[in-house]
Amino acid sequence: MSDFAHFGGSEEEYAAIRKHNADVEANPDSFEHWEALIAACEALEGGINRNSSPAALETFRDAYDRFLHKFPLLFGYWSKYAEFEFSIAGPESAEMVYERGVASVSNSVDLWLAYCNFKTETTHDPQLVRELFERGANAVGLDFMAHIFWDRYIDYEGLQEAHDRIYALHARVVRIPLHQYARYYERFRVLALERPLTELASADIIAKFRSEVESEYNARGIGEQVGEAMEREIRTKVDAMFYEIFASTQGEVGKRWTYESEIKRPYFHVTELDQQQLSNWQKYLDFEEQEGDFARITTLYERCLTTCALYEEFWLRYARWMSGQDDKEEEVRNIYRRACTVFVPVSRPGIRLQWAYFEEAFGRVDVALAIHEALLDQIPDCIEVVTSWANVARRQSGLEAAVQVYRDQIDTPTVDLYTKAALVAEWAYLLWKTNRSADEARAVFLKNVQWYADSRIFWDRWFQFELEQPGDEEQEERVAHVFEDLRNKSRLPTALKLEYTKQYLEFLVQRGSKDAMMTYLDVDREMFGPTSVSYASSSGTNAKENGASRGELDEQSTRKATAKSFAFYELYGEPTSDAQIPTDFN
Repeated sequence: MSDFAHFGGSEEEYAAIRKHNADVEANPDSFEHWEALIAACEALEGGINRNSSPAALETFRDAYDRFLHKFPLLFGYWSKYAEFEFSIAGPESAEMVYERGVASVSNSVDLWLAYCNFKTETTHDPQLVRELFERGANAVGLDFMAHIFWDRYIDYEGLQEAHDRIYALHARVVRIPLHQYARYYERFRVLALERPLTELASADIIAKFRSEVESEYNARGIGEQVGEAMEREIRTKVDAMFYEIFASTQGEVGKRWTYESEIKRPYFHVTELDQQQLSNWQKYLDFEEQEGDFARITTLYERCLTTCALYEEFWLRYARWMSGQDDKEEEVRNIYRRACTVFVPVSRPGIRLQWAYFEEAFGRVDVALAIHEALLDQIPDCIEVVTSWANVARRQSGLEAAVQVYRDQIDTPTVDLYTKAALVAEWAYLLWKTNRSADEARAVFLKNVQWYADSRIFWDRWFQFELEQPGDEEQEERVAHVFEDLRNKSRLPTALKLEYTKQYLEFLVQRGSKDAMMTYLDVDREMFGPTSVSYASSSGTNAKENGASRGELDEQSTRKATAKSFAFYELYGEPTSDAQIPTDFN
């Protein structure tokens, strides 16, 4: 980061940049703070230019580099940065910025157009310019709104008076379903009248049509024809062939028109999209996948992931689709890498866990473990990540390695008490499910209830564990013991305790012994009866420790204590197409 104390501007400029930089460091996700910093850096010393001081230029470049590292899909800022570099250091420096830009947002029609315009104005070698146009065509040529790019490419060839290339470009574009497809066909037909027969189509097609014309003449008893008559017949067939291509393109445009017309924001921004927009992208992807053209599918995914870059569901969908194609391991890895290291907020760990499973599946266990470790550095109280890490250890190194992961996290002082409670419950479940040892699992619950009695997740797991044991009298006693511990040791809200009571009463009705109904009636009276006969009036609602009340949980602790544990598959569903409210990506 630049030394903001020595950039060479006035004291007021220094103070402004220092303030904006502090704002950015305090909240790096705030787009407004970044915009203010960039604007302040651009205005240094009366406006950045080739005569600005080295310190000011360093400050300006540092801010832009950090900004575009954080938000690499902002094509307008890449163009702006390149323009500044051109005015400061010349075309080579600007070209380096453009190259970084198209590497970061390779599917931006506008950025490729800006880059090609820059190249046409600064390079006198047509071959170099054409090479860049071709790179752009391969990157964005299939975009539905790519007509502005193709127009510029055709215009350039017009300036070069390369009429054969102009015709070839039109012959190429009429096959692509673009927003303004029709005008290219109209211009193409005019151009075809001016070009020699050998340029109208490939040699094989011309030979095929020549043979057809000759056969038709022979069938009609007409002798061999040469010259203008033969050429006219062949041109007619070529025109009919391209009309069929035009009609096919027209049909392809019609298929996509509904989806394209519903795209309200085709560019990246940090603000949320409404669910109708997300649903439209899902439907559009469904359509292209059914069409089955790999190039068009990947083009649409890349367009979608510019607009929806912060939504993990689209990255997951892209990775899943790509993994269904042959020999695409590295492509899938790159999708996960882009999603997890740049775009998807870390508050959504699901896609990062999916990446870890992918790496584990392909034998890169060290990478899978490193992903888990990096995640916990960012979100240390994420139960799902710890549980996933423990299971990677179990699959690769055995049960003891998995238990050690839980122990290490539980013993970490910075891990929240309620997170530890959930991890203890997961530890017990691991022993039961993997080792088939109910006694070991029960011992973990019993040993730790004194520390984690205020955790809903702890009780959920313990109750479920005992309810799933084989039915006998001992089971009834053990379930009763869990319920009594819950009533006496936990400070969970009364409403939640009543939910557990319903489960217990249901257990007594469905699986209780012959004397279970007496227990049922007692518990029902104590928990649901009037105050004069309830458990609350006789024992108090607060949990006790050594006979003394432990007091009630505060509001923040109550939220943590009553929180449920969800896997990411349970939290995020498909968008509702008719919903108009913004959809959160955090």
